[in-house]
Amino acid sequence: MLRAALAMTLALCTAMPATASGIEAPGPQGPLRGTLAGPATADAPVVLMIPGSGPGDRDGNQLPRIRAATLRLLAEALAARGITSVRVDKRGLHGSSEAVADPENVTLADYARDTRNWISAIRARTGTPCVWLLGHSEGGLVALKTAQADPAGICGLMLAATPGRPLGIMLREQFEAALPDGPQRASILAKVEAILTALEAGRPTKVDETAPYLAAIFRPSVQPYLIDLLAHDPRRMIAGIDLPVLILQGDTDLQVTMADAEELVGARPAARLVRIGGANHVFKQAPADRAANLATYADPQLPLADGVVDAVAAMTLGSRPETSDRSPSQ
Repeated sequence: MLRAALAMTLALCTAMPATASGIEAPGPQGPLRGTLAGPATADAPVVLMIPGSGPGDRDGNQLPRIRAATLRLLAEALAARGITSVRVDKRGLHGSSEAVADPENVTLADYARDTRNWISAIRARTGTPCVWLLGHSEGGLVALKTAQADPAGICGLMLAATPGRPLGIMLREQFEAALPDGPQRASILAKVEAILTALEAGRPTKVDETAPYLAAIFRPSVQPYLIDLLAHDPRRMIAGIDLPVLILQGDTDLQVTMADAEELVGARPAARLVRIGGANHVFKQAPADRAANLATYADPQLPLADGVVDAVAAMTLGSRPETSDRSPSQ
């Protein structure tokens, strides 16, 4: 009966008129801007999509390398199911460029305050009593930080490819996996270790300019933000959250792994874990092979992997998805 009721709800929602329009929230020095898409009805659930790390835009792209349009595709699919979404540009970037002068001068708490402003703006615009927070990758940490600070007006959290371990552990793993064998490998890994050790201790550090790859990633302008991120443990953050939580993780993700999802569930056993088979970090169907996996990041024509939209829609509409894995302890 529950399945039939859900199917009827989805069919009715699909027939509702959908719209897309601009929406703003107050930022520190100017407006934060985004796109509101979905049915123009006051009772539709609303999902606020928080993008991941770096200078990405509201669609989930970082041109020219990342053009997967993950958040746009998800927003369009949710609208077809009667779910409204708001996808946003981060402070200082793209449509939100007036919000701050320097987008790199930021902390996780700053992003959480922006998210809180978005929640207030969305509730005022739509009349919804609460907003779902969907954070992709680093955006999941922003969602956790926001709910930690003040859960009011938040329906629940959906953590998509969100780190489940401290950033230092993950960065070490990513460098180990990405660096090819060769005479420079050991030297570069040693430099990475020295940089991360200093940043984890809260100390800005000089980066060897002869290693341009490291100099770009750990440039002085982003080191304060990295110091802030490295001090956060997602397991402790999620443990204190008393809201519905969905953890959505692809099992061919090269950046965030199933181990991270399992750590999050271990810290918050009531969370729903949905494993998307064959999905990578941008939630496209992709093999484990690194080159072929990364190639999907540049293809907006590829649809989202099967199960992604179903899991998000089921969470917002109040039903446990049939593809949901049990937590590792069960």
